[in-house]
Amino acid sequence: MVSKTLTVINPSGLHLRPAGVLSQTAMKFKCDVFIQAGEKKVVAKSVLNVMAAGIKSGTEIELICDGEDENEALESVSQAIESGLGE
Repeated sequence: MVSKTLTVINPSGLHLRPAGVLSQTAMKFKCDVFIQAGEKKVVAKSVLNVMAAGIKSGTEIELICDGEDENEALESVSQAIESGLGE
């Protein structure tokens, strides 16, 4: 299991479009991908779970990857988050 702490930079947080980009990126990998924000831990491969977490701009999150290709997943998904998820 590997993890990385990141800050959400999207001006409107993880609403539908960036949540979709995040989930699509996470789905490319076989490992489990989770986002933890405070007490909430959600499956990053589910757009609805990511949106339901209500993650706002400036929120510090922990990206957690566990499984076969965890290092590649951590790198790819964290790059997507750090680049603003297409916004």
